[in-house]
Amino acid sequence: MVLIGTARTRQGITVGGFTLLEVLATFVLIVIIIPVAMKGLGMIMKLTDQSVQKVEACSLAEGILTELVVTQDYLNGSMNGDFGEDWPKYRWETQVVDWSGVAVKEITVYVYWEESLREEAVTLSTLVYPE
Repeated sequence: MVLIGTARTRQGITVGGFTLLEVLATFVLIVIIIPVAMKGLGMIMKLTDQSVQKVEACSLAEGILTELVVTQDYLNGSMNGDFGEDWPKYRWETQVVDWSGVAVKEITVYVYWEESLREEAVTLSTLVYPE
């Protein structure tokens, strides 16, 4: 007697053209591969988020640095602040120092943010010659 979907052969029971051993081996491989693939995807998502935050912080630091140079506010010394409601998790600080004893100033902007319960930062510097 032959049932629908299964057939009895000399090699054993087949289901849709596959033996029971082949189907079981496939299930074992799936059980092993899926958790590894999901962990890899999780790591990729975390690294992508970290990269986005660093790019945003660099862009914000560049904006602050450009503003300081154009307005010459760096002449007032070191400053700090935040980016308001548009970028609530980022804050910035500047440091202005004389560079190598000449009239050139080094302006450094630090942008900080919290990531996984620790503080991350990017630093951007430039040299300016006051007019």
